[in-house]
Amino acid sequence: MNSFERMQNRLQGKVVDRPPNFDIFMVFAAHFIKQPLAKYYLDYRVLVEANRAMVENFHVDIMQAISDPYRETHDFGAAIEFPEDDLPVCKIPLLEKPEDLNRLAAPKPENGRRMSDRLAAIRLMKEKVGSEIPVMGWVEGALAEAGDLRGVGTVMMDIYERPEWLKELLEIVVELEIAFAETQIAAGADIVGLGDALCSQISPAMYREFALPYEQRIIAAIHDKGALARLHICGDTNQIVDDMVKTGADMIDLDWMVDMRAACERYGDRLTFCGNFDPVKVMLRGNPEEVYAATEQSIYLPGNRTFSAAGCEIPDRTPHENLFAQTRALRNYQNK
Repeated sequence: MNSFERMQNRLQGKVVDRPPNFDIFMVFAAHFIKQPLAKYYLDYRVLVEANRAMVENFHVDIMQAISDPYRETHDFGAAIEFPEDDLPVCKIPLLEKPEDLNRLAAPKPENGRRMSDRLAAIRLMKEKVGSEIPVMGWVEGALAEAGDLRGVGTVMMDIYERPEWLKELLEIVVELEIAFAETQIAAGADIVGLGDALCSQISPAMYREFALPYEQRIIAAIHDKGALARLHICGDTNQIVDDMVKTGADMIDLDWMVDMRAACERYGDRLTFCGNFDPVKVMLRGNPEEVYAATEQSIYLPGNRTFSAAGCEIPDRTPHENLFAQTRALRNYQNK
């Protein structure tokens, strides 16, 4: 059974040789192939090489064109700095003042320097793996992207002080994210991930007003183009799991603070959850026995549809033996 078949069967609750490994790799992957982060962020060939190494060395079941949250932000016109081997930085928000919204123009994804780089990565990934391994693109959720353009703290204040203005910004952003998702699917993406990390920092009512409707529109557009959607909201989302299900996502990532068993008991008969052991306490700082046990806990859950993954990105300097322990637990899976 190849990775694509494994994913499709597990999504439907069918028998698999083992549950899919959908760990998210970024910094770890770049350093694994001994490349500085700036090259990983700016050169699609390095991104593809790093992801291929994750598949070949750690039996990950997905090629993923994910690197950082600033691709759309950069192409909107923000000044992003790329230190040679550190995370990218946006020191001055593009929308410092509310009136700056009047000059915000959404670029075409194929014309944006960094968005087009992701498109090139997806095309090369598809060329290398064909239909054997699913290829995943990525877009920012509208609220998360608003935070990138405006500053997270400022957007939090906008929710209270200028909610209608914020919705104007979200409308501009969601149209770009839909276009970006569609062009990634045209380039060969089988899945498009949607990252909306800011949503774990707001109330359920705020989520329903300022995030959920835009996530639903992006995911509907992904489905209209024939691809699958993966929703990723870092942090404690216990209070919004029921709302996240309403997005229509095919796969929903749950961070380590979330009660994954409870989610599977409610929705496991029709929905796939990815997760959800602690990426730091278990994967980075734990031992192989702890990783093995945590992996087992996440794959024997109601519905038989869960994918194995840490709650968020695999940290840099994670011991390789811990990743191998995750693989062993998956290979020893017994269909029930």
